[in-house]
Amino acid sequence: MSQLLGIIQRLKAMQEGNETGEVGQRRFEVNGKTLCQVKYFPATETFELEVYGDDKKTNKYQFDDLDITAIEIFDLVQEEKNPS
Repeated sequence: MSQLLGIIQRLKAMQEGNETGEVGQRRFEVNGKTLCQVKYFPATETFELEVYGDDKKTNKYQFDDLDITAIEIFDLVQEEKNPS
């Protein structure tokens, strides 16, 4: 659960650090492999999650809730750490 808390703290820092109106971004990696990139758009108060697939294709998802964004990132990290 501490990993989820760490993700939430990073997303909150993106929200709080963007008082200038600039788009903040952060990458999430496991063992050197970039799983996704998150951007925070302060004008609309939304997150964009760009997920990198093994086939070099990306999928983008938009969220207006920090907690849902954090859960999606957490799921990606867990899937990479514990493949079925």
